[in-house]
Amino acid sequence: MKRKTKAVGPRVTWKEIKRQKFLMICAALFVIYGIIFYYIPLGGWIMAFQNYKPRTGLLHSAFVGLDKFKFLFSDKTFLQVIRNTLAMGVLNLVTTFVMAIVFAILLNEIKSVKGKKTVQTISYLPHFLSWIIVTGILHDAMSTNGIVNEVLQALHIIDEPINYFAHTKYFWAIVAFANVWKETGWNAIIYLSAITSIDPSLYEAASIDGAGRWAKIKNITLPGIRPTIMILLLMNVGNVLNAGFEVQYLLGNGLIKSVSDTIDIYVLTWGISQNDYSLGTAAGIFKSVVAIVLIVIANQIAKKTGDERLF
Repeated sequence: MKRKTKAVGPRVTWKEIKRQKFLMICAALFVIYGIIFYYIPLGGWIMAFQNYKPRTGLLHSAFVGLDKFKFLFSDKTFLQVIRNTLAMGVLNLVTTFVMAIVFAILLNEIKSVKGKKTVQTISYLPHFLSWIIVTGILHDAMSTNGIVNEVLQALHIIDEPINYFAHTKYFWAIVAFANVWKETGWNAIIYLSAITSIDPSLYEAASIDGAGRWAKIKNITLPGIRPTIMILLLMNVGNVLNAGFEVQYLLGNGLIKSVSDTIDIYVLTWGISQNDYSLGTAAGIFKSVVAIVLIVIANQIAKKTGDERLF
């Protein structure tokens, strides 16, 4: 004879909710915050399909379908800013990502705890500087009478001072350098945390077997932080089109406009300066869709290769 069992699932669930009501309230606040500031504003995307006018509002602006998107992809300036954004985004991703990993591994190899903490503290301080300060330092250092030109002339590498902000060929490298200098120390923190979680006995066993530092890094450290590397890489791939706004806007000028303008600056120009909110919104939607597609593709590649993935 089978015994009847009571369904205690819902009762247990409500009991857990009551027991952890403080945590549930905190979680609910964050959910509400996300809905208000992240999801409700998505309703404004309808502007991209309208000839939006502030006076008439979203409900009464004329519907134009995909006209704004057709204009975007027929505009040579927009195609140019896509090229600039992708180029700087990929360059920033590669340089900052690789340098953060290399810096974390090198920092981990420092035996002195005091020395390691000193270097780490100095390295992530630039992260707290605003871009206006960073670009100001770059302007002073790379001006015709700045320290960069003085050092290069003293070493007889160049004969005449170079105005780096008047030549298009230098701009992308300057932006990449600025991002590396500002963010490498900060980005390395998470890799250092991942390295500290590796079992020390693995290094001890490797030392007994006669492995050197490079062999330990290659066979223990890098495989140990690989899951962290893959997750962060997947997350950063979606930010390729977030190549930046402040640094390009502050360092750019009329002479290098063809390589300095990004999608964000294009949105600012049309959406705010030209009062064409619909075109600015369409450019923003394009950027978001590309970011989602890149994340999905990268995640599927990671799934097929058996690496860590987001979903």
